Amino acid sequence: MRFVPRLLIATVASLLGLTAPALHAAPLPAKVFSDPPAISNVQISRDGKHIVALTSPAGQSPTISVWATDALDKPPAVISAAKVRILGVSFLKNDRLLVRTIQTFTQGNDKGHLTRQYVSDLEGKSWTTLLPDTRAKSELEAYLAKFDDATLIDTLPADPRHVVVEDARINTRGDIVKVDIYSGETERLMRGSDRFFGFDLDLKGEIRTRQELNYDKGAVYIAQWIRDPTNGEWSEHFRWYAKDREPVSIVGFTEDPNIIYISSSRGRDKAGLYVYDIKARQIVEPLLEHKLFDAGGVITSSAVRDYGRVLGFSYAGPTNSIYWTDETLAALNKGLRTALGVKTIAMNWVDPATGAATRLPVTDGADAMITDWSEDLKHFIVEKSGPGNPGEYYLLNASGTLQLLGKVRPDLDTASLGATRLVQYAARDGLMIPAFLTTPPAGQFGPGPYPTLIEPHGGPWARDNLEWDTAGWVQYFASRGYAVLQPQFRGSEGWGQKLWRAGDGEWGQKMQDDKDDGVKWLIDQKIAAPDAVAMFGYSYGGYAALAAAIRPNGLYQCAISGAGAGDLASIKQATFDNRLQREFQNPTIRGLDALEQAKTAQIPLFIYHGDRDTNVDVKQSRKFVDALKAAGKPHRYLEIKDMGHGFVTMEPAMLETQLVEIEKYLNTECGPGGIGPSR
Repeated sequence: MRFVPRLLIATVASLLGLTAPALHAAPLPAKVFSDPPAISNVQISRDGKHIVALTSPAGQSPTISVWATDALDKPPAVISAAKVRILGVSFLKNDRLLVRTIQTFTQGNDKGHLTRQYVSDLEGKSWTTLLPDTRAKSELEAYLAKFDDATLIDTLPADPRHVVVEDARINTRGDIVKVDIYSGETERLMRGSDRFFGFDLDLKGEIRTRQELNYDKGAVYIAQWIRDPTNGEWSEHFRWYAKDREPVSIVGFTEDPNIIYISSSRGRDKAGLYVYDIKARQIVEPLLEHKLFDAGGVITSSAVRDYGRVLGFSYAGPTNSIYWTDETLAALNKGLRTALGVKTIAMNWVDPATGAATRLPVTDGADAMITDWSEDLKHFIVEKSGPGNPGEYYLLNASGTLQLLGKVRPDLDTASLGATRLVQYAARDGLMIPAFLTTPPAGQFGPGPYPTLIEPHGGPWARDNLEWDTAGWVQYFASRGYAVLQPQFRGSEGWGQKLWRAGDGEWGQKMQDDKDDGVKWLIDQKIAAPDAVAMFGYSYGGYAALAAAIRPNGLYQCAISGAGAGDLASIKQATFDNRLQREFQNPTIRGLDALEQAKTAQIPLFIYHGDRDTNVDVKQSRKFVDALKAAGKPHRYLEIKDMGHGFVTMEPAMLETQLVEIEKYLNTECGPGGIGPSR
């Protein structure tokens, strides 16, 4: 077990009446956390002949690399882009790629980021949009032409030339179109509608389902419509109301046109997967019901010979997990986890919904998973990664040969990283709160207590996972001697309906209590140094940091807010203006308005924000800073040029700036003299 060294040091030190020595090595530079991944987005073509990945050697801008599977020792074809940054790549067909890009965008008062998708051959000689370009006839058309012209609905794996998209162009917006990605020829399958959206195709490539947003006596609902395969008529099958927050969705089709797979949390704490009979209009049987976690989706074959055959199911465990039902994939997955040294431990677990105690198997360190495969099941892409391992990609052959394709961050010394584990603690009202706890390397920093960061996730309707933090925040600070707690406070999704709904109307109140109770638990466990705790969060987590600065509990020495929305009134107004959100999320946004109480801040604040943020307007942070200035409260403000809100908008230099500036603030301005490990 990876925690034994820390425990042994603590035990020996206590027996001798000594303090364990802190052997501080030179800290890892911020660049090894913020540089683009050396390899990511690894996929194999369905025919198994090619492998594609995003590559960034020596921290350079991402490029696309394409290898022949049988010639991995030879240099790949490299595809680059001069005017845009490449975000991702995947196979559309065996010899065609879908490339996702981003660039800054300014037009008049609009200032943000522009993302676009392109179709490319395997050498990058031809880049086209999903739909043929049309000549703009007005300023509005010219403006909209800068954005994506279509949304991909189905890659049609059994069709060698076509895909199906939803048209996003102004004059044909909403049309469902079949596109020949080689010739550019199009066929409209269905005319667009303001009433319907969310179209899906069955295994034969026919449009079979759609969703409708409508009103029932003023109440917003989303209905699922299904098309009868015999007469082509549409009928509504089930609906869910926004105020109830119990979505029902279609997640898969079968060879039998009368049978589909659905996901539903209706009447349950955890979402399940079910077999649905269209003619009988009823659920036939469950596919997957996990007693502790939400079921996710159905994983099916894309091979022509058995297209749509169920291979497994995904579910939201401590990290996104797969239960393989296909015997070949199950055996391979088991074998590769053994070959790559994956270990599992059992921990005590209490279900937040029922209070029932059980034993939960959890990966100890990095896990390994099959992420892609050729349709003949002879070649597989494998990723090994975890909270202390940024990732390694392998090619696995049916013979059992495992070949390393590359490491995500080859220059990062994982021995200098912290150890992460899933924990639980009881909130003051008894609700069990899941959390991820990362402690620094004990060999360097001793057994603790440590300076500690409480890092709530964004959302708040979101969650963290037992995986590598792509922003680098968690392990950067763990490598510098901090313990980091990521509380899955009430209001977090993915842990069941009870924990999620317990956050309703509790912004800055019980949601905040959960974070504070995490601090008290860490202090009781001798993990957190009581005089060296800070809160750092981004987006909703940034709001939580602002709230922590206002609540007079004395737990924190400072708070750090990235892109935090302190003006609760403006969030409520924005969600009220959206008709669906008015009933879906708006009623849950109640509690402490941080901006209103900024003048009562109890501790120093570091606030930063990107000036191209289109999710949380930078004016939110500016207003809060102005209020702090007017009240004479200690603070620091940083505005990062050209940074948006989401991670994809953050270029490496922006990520590096965040890490360096936050660390500098913690060391010098957080409380009296800073809270860094060398204090």
